[in-house]
Amino acid sequence: MRIGKVIGTVTLNRRHPTLEGGRFKLAVPLSWGDLVGRPGQPVEDVVVYDELGAGLGSLIAVSEGREAAMPFHPEVKPLDAYNAAVLDQVSVLPPEQIRPK
Repeated sequence: MRIGKVIGTVTLNRRHPTLEGGRFKLAVPLSWGDLVGRPGQPVEDVVVYDELGAGLGSLIAVSEGREAAMPFHPEVKPLDAYNAAVLDQVSVLPPEQIRPK
């Protein structure tokens, strides 16, 4: 699972019938450096299926691969990335504050 930031919405003209009720969002996965204010290398954006109503700029927990379809078992949904949670707050300490000197 990765933390991502919603940067847009994806509009489809057709979708699989099992995806009724959700929306697709465009999210950029955040690295550890991004979370502590030290931006790193840019990463590729990911399209995420969202039933939780994440808005533009929201931080979300992104489940990918096989795990993305697991919340819908036994119904099968053709998903590769799923919004598992909308995060209110993320607190991360840099390693120099965690390790004793």
